[in-house]
Order: sequence, then C-alpha cells, then structure tokens
Amino acid sequence: MSLFTIDQEKCRRDGICAAECPSKIIVQKDRKSFPSLIENGEALCINCGHCVAVCPYSALTLSAMPLDACPPVKGNLADDAELLKQCLMTRRSIRSYKAKVVSQKLLKELIDVARYAPTAHNMQMVNWTVFQNPEDIQKLAAMTVDFMKIVLPVLTDESLIGRFRRVIEAWDIGIDRVLRGAPHLIVVHGPADEFFSSTDCASALSYLELYAHAKGLGTCWAGYFTVASNHHEPLTKALMLPAGHKCFGAVMLGYPRYRYYRIPKRNDVFVTWR
Repeated sequence: MSLFTIDQEKCRRDGICAAECPSKIIVQKDRKSFPSLIENGEALCINCGHCVAVCPYSALTLSAMPLDACPPVKGNLADDAELLKQCLMTRRSIRSYKAKVVSQKLLKELIDVARYAPTAHNMQMVNWTVFQNPEDIQKLAAMTVDFMKIVLPVLTDESLIGRFRRVIEAWDIGIDRVLRGAPHLIVVHGPADEFFSSTDCASALSYLELYAHAKGLGTCWAGYFTVASNHHEPLTKALMLPAGHKCFGAVMLGYPRYRYYRIPKRNDVFVTWR
C-alpha cells in the first residue's frame, strides 16, 4: 500500500503538504502536478501527520492514519488564548490533597492527551506507570526516605543535606514530604539508551499536568522520588519497569485540598535578543 493517497478531486495542488513535510519526502514539480513521494520516501517518513493536519481540503490520507482517525480542529484557537494563558499562569505545585481518588476514566483521559506531546523524530516511546493505591504510594515514599538516609552521610552539599534531613525528620514523626499523601502517582519512563528519552518524557509529563490543572486536579513533580528511583535498587525493583527502561519523571496527582485565588509574582525574565 502506498504511504499516502491524494484525492485528486479535492486537492488544489497548492504545495502546502510538500512545504510542511519535516522529512521533505513530499515533492510537487509545479502547480499542474499533484504531490508525490520521493524515491525511498517510505523509509524516511516519521508518520508525524503534518501533511494530513495542514491540508485545508482533507485531500491527503496517510496509510497509517485514515481521516476518520484524525478529527478536525474546532474553531479558532486564538479565541481561547486568554483562557489558556490563565491556565498556564495559575498552575500550582499542589502539596495538599483531598482523600478523594481520581477515577480511572479521568486518569486515562489525562494520559490520552499527554500522548500528543512532541517526541524526537515522532518516536512516541513514552511509557506510563500509574499507581492508584495510596498504600503502594506510601511504600514508595518510604523507600525514597530509606535512600535519603543511606546517602545522607556521604553528601557534601550543605543545602541538600539540610533538605534531606528535614524530609527524614518529618517522615519519622508521620509527615510525608516525599509524595505528600497524594492518592495517585504517575511515573513516566522510556528506553534509557535513547538520546531524547528524558526530553520526550518531560514534555509528555508537562502536557499531562497542565491538562490535569484544566480538569480541576492538582499535581506536583516528585523530584526526590525520581532521583531515588534510579539509584536505590529496592525502589527500582518496586517500579517493575520494562527491561532497559528508566524513570525520567513522576508527578503526584489528586484533587487539591485548597483553592488558590491569586497569581504570585515571578522573577523578571532574563532574555538575550540577538
């Protein structure tokens, strides 16, 4: 089957698909010709769908993604720009959660949206592990504290030593400052030997947490846990990731206990214009 097909009745031969193809495998000789594939183009296609998405007339179909699997964009995105801006500026790192669990349906929706985050060469090798049992999450937090206790004597950074000590002291009196008693923990992982895995996973996790905020949920990046997950063998085993995979990030997730009413000031931006 051909990599793509052109509906010649719909195609206006405007060359947009060729101009936008990231791999430059679509060519069009002139305005009288229809778009075509370069020699061996199939092997160079990354199946990003740019050609499908950019055609105003739905004239091009990729063999890997029929048009009915590619819903049309609704309305003008600029109409919602202010709402999106407020969503981005009001996201907070939530450290106090209600005991209420998030439905698996909503958790699946968050991950479904996050899979649209960009990945290098459209590899889409981001993987997810979702912990839904608060007792399991508590065990993961305990393992993270164990890791802190082990490495504390060999740390040299005074700031880090102070932070670790506070977390350990809090844990010893029953206060979880690692995973904050969140009802859910979402771990993102991918092949450890893929050069862009860390970037791809961080991008996907950012998509997830921003959409979670839009859905009334709260998140917080689990930094202590993420570090421990890749250096503390008991915790690494507990995650049961596929062979060759590494945890590149995690977020606590749940319903915020408190509501926020102001947007705190941030530092002035540092930018160099060239």
